[in-house]
Amino acid sequence: MTGTSITELDHFFVAGINYKKTDVSIRGKFAINTTQYESLLAKAPVDKLKELFVLSTCNRTEIYGIASHAEDLINLLCSETSGDINKFKQLAYIKRGKEAIEHLFEVGAGLDSQILGDYEIIGQLKQAVKFAKERNFIGTFSERLINSVLQSSKCVKSNTELSSGTVSVSFAAIQFLRNHVQDIADKNILLIGTGKIGRNTCKYLVGHFEANNITVMNRTDETAVELAKSMNIKYASYGNLHKEIDAADIILVSTNAETPVILKKDIKAGSKKILIDLSIPNNIDPAVAELSTITLINVDELSKQKDETLQRREAEVPQAKTIIEAHISDFIDWHEMRRHVPVLKAVKKKLMEIHSDDLFHDSYAFPLDSVSTTANPVAVQKVIDTMAVKLRSNNTKGCQYIEAINDYITSGINS
Repeated sequence: MTGTSITELDHFFVAGINYKKTDVSIRGKFAINTTQYESLLAKAPVDKLKELFVLSTCNRTEIYGIASHAEDLINLLCSETSGDINKFKQLAYIKRGKEAIEHLFEVGAGLDSQILGDYEIIGQLKQAVKFAKERNFIGTFSERLINSVLQSSKCVKSNTELSSGTVSVSFAAIQFLRNHVQDIADKNILLIGTGKIGRNTCKYLVGHFEANNITVMNRTDETAVELAKSMNIKYASYGNLHKEIDAADIILVSTNAETPVILKKDIKAGSKKILIDLSIPNNIDPAVAELSTITLINVDELSKQKDETLQRREAEVPQAKTIIEAHISDFIDWHEMRRHVPVLKAVKKKLMEIHSDDLFHDSYAFPLDSVSTTANPVAVQKVIDTMAVKLRSNNTKGCQYIEAINDYITSGINS
């Protein structure tokens, strides 16, 4: 994207909703799938939006980008959702400039996750940015910002216990089953969906329960077959969905479908089952909970589980924030330097020209027979580096320009 970095920072926005003010049913209406994301980016140039990305997970839907007004981003996002734009505006948080950057850093570190320290968010963030970058919507500013966020997140993970233990939506489902189901080795478990959350859930299921009672299925049968073989568990064709629902005692669903894949009518009257919906929007019709013999759990309810791991993570928050602040400071320093690049280039060019001028050599004791008329790149760069430091501390460009020339002349006389 063209323009100076000061404009980019001042006009960098995030607008979004998350679990803090909205439940699963509302977040589902504003979730963005791949098809919607593609369409959204195709529309962006019409509104002169050139640098943006969308982060849509079970916890949040957020649009980040550079715009004249946050409303430009909100209008674009809601043009692809089933949710009402006025409802979004009523529930959304809007942050700008440094505040928006700070929010992104906290999201990337897992500080803003529904389950504190949930590290799955970083993979989701990478995927969201990759999708936008492949379609030329990530410019120099956004790429540097994202790289800084990823470095910060890695540093938090390596130097704190914020992501210690195993706590995620997937693992929370396993904890729920361990705490609420007796004789689980005798239960038939059906996992529907083999995306990232589905695969993680499958890994935890196999690691904690008997593998011979777990069946996996996916709308693309080949994917289910591949996962089942790698985990040494059973698989079933998606065409046998209703048969497998009847046979299962426990069903976990994470298919990223736009509409529920399990409806109330799919459950036989009187059958006793536990259904866990790991998806946004709902992949299990909430009406299923009306059946007296059915226990239906969603991501919001799973996130309420507290244990010792989460308590340890909460104690790590201050240290994580200190690390984040240092990375934000580095990014702001880069931003400040970048906005001075044009004047630094101009001064460097002028110094090179001055050194080649005969009048310069006559006036400042640089005899042409003893000093090359080609400027010393090391000496020039040293002056430019000094000027950059001074520009960062104040904004008197004219004075710094004159000082740089004097510094270079002085360095020549004293050498």
